[in-house]
Amino acid sequence: MGKDDVLLRREFLKSNWTSVDFNNSDMSKKLPFPSQQKPIKEDQKKIPLIPIEKWQTVEINFFDLIIQRKSTRKYSDEKISFEQLSKLLYCTQGIRKYYPDYSFRTVPSGGARHPFETYFYANKVENLEKGIYMYLPIDNCIVMEIPYYDGIEMDIHKATLEQFWNPAVYFFWSVIPYRTEYKYIEAAAKLAAIDIGHVCQNLYLVAESFGFGVCGIAAYDQKAMDKLLKLDGVDEFVIYCASCGKKIRK
Repeated sequence: MGKDDVLLRREFLKSNWTSVDFNNSDMSKKLPFPSQQKPIKEDQKKIPLIPIEKWQTVEINFFDLIIQRKSTRKYSDEKISFEQLSKLLYCTQGIRKYYPDYSFRTVPSGGARHPFETYFYANKVENLEKGIYMYLPIDNCIVMEIPYYDGIEMDIHKATLEQFWNPAVYFFWSVIPYRTEYKYIEAAAKLAAIDIGHVCQNLYLVAESFGFGVCGIAAYDQKAMDKLLKLDGVDEFVIYCASCGKKIRK
């Protein structure tokens, strides 16, 4: 890639709002809203997460969280609790207020479009079988997507370019671009790139409140990652990953 290619890719970072004709959007054409949540198979069992009203609360100084937050790549062998997993999921993509065509969540998203799906590999979670799960924010449940098999961790290691690090949980966020394109057409891509940062930052802060560490992963093998999660790579594909687990005590 030459300098001209690098300069061309910078255009993606610029605002193109004044050149977009939003009257051409599917939303303006009154087409049906895209689904806010992927459908599941009939044989997939929903596993309810612990609802917010039953959470144990811990008081912590917010500014301490901001100051202490840093990327962590080494994790202890300790498991995290199912309640802590419930909090991590709700605080990164949970729904605060639901409407049939859109929702307000624990993170901001342009036009309340929320184009992401949350998958995660449960490696060290109390009372939860190992495997790759998907979060269902409307139901505040999870479902098993890919049961554990010999070699799954090596497949994750390869897909993340040798960045497995044996965390308690490995998050994989996919993007379904049409959810945002429905309203913002060609302006949608930059919005999605911005919005996924909000999601991972919430993960960092919530994890830090538990004394956990997180490392956001933008460097991964796109084709291998999409294949691992059985995504088509066109209408849905991985956009960001993050490892999360208990820090090693000094």
